[in-house]
Amino acid sequence: MIVSSKNQKVKDIRRFLRCKGDRAVLEGPHLVQEAIASGLELDLVLATSTFLASAEARKLLPDLATPVSTVDEQILEDLCDADSPKGILAVVHLSRSGLGALPTLPETGVYVYGHQLQDPGNLGALARTAEAFGVSALLLSPNSVHPNHPRALRASAGSLLRQPVAVGVEPAELATLALPVEPTSVALVPRGGTPLEEFRSSLPLLLFVGSEGGGLPDSILEQADALLTIPIAEPVESLNVTVAVSDEAV
Repeated sequence: MIVSSKNQKVKDIRRFLRCKGDRAVLEGPHLVQEAIASGLELDLVLATSTFLASAEARKLLPDLATPVSTVDEQILEDLCDADSPKGILAVVHLSRSGLGALPTLPETGVYVYGHQLQDPGNLGALARTAEAFGVSALLLSPNSVHPNHPRALRASAGSLLRQPVAVGVEPAELATLALPVEPTSVALVPRGGTPLEEFRSSLPLLLFVGSEGGGLPDSILEQADALLTIPIAEPVESLNVTVAVSDEAV
């Protein structure tokens, strides 16, 4: 059993939690199961003895090809970002690169570009919504929260394990999207754009969304082919990025 915070596996996990490379830390049995179902190979699995004795573990363990290291409950709790750790975490290789690393993109897809999204929970929920509505890829600007952030992964409920994501994408790079037809680019703005119910567009579509606080800069608004506004009642000033994208996708 791992009982020391100086154990090399514990040190490795702390390093991976900084989101500086291609390793992601998955907290809880749901994300671990989602990773297995998505065909991802787990590099490392830690679990408490309490979890290993549970009915949930009996369902999960037969699907695990990676040996499980038993860990002290307090050490696992200290490693986890979640307020209520669920007894197991795993490390998975989850590469996050620029546009050039994306898989072949569908010609009639919808692509969401997130500008400086800061909240990991919102990013995860955005990925979950995007997958539900068939968005082909998420493109994240520099200075956006990393998609391997534990809170982003949890909020995505597994979508960030499957959704193609490009990070560090400058707006000027979007012209290099490998599509036979240039996408119509649309920027979501809180006011002054075409009302959602009046908007019509063909595919492919590139949707720009900004952070709740900062919105989109003028440089992106000027680059967009159209501005789109989702009408909301006062005194609400704006929707969060997830609600806005789901309304546009519908």
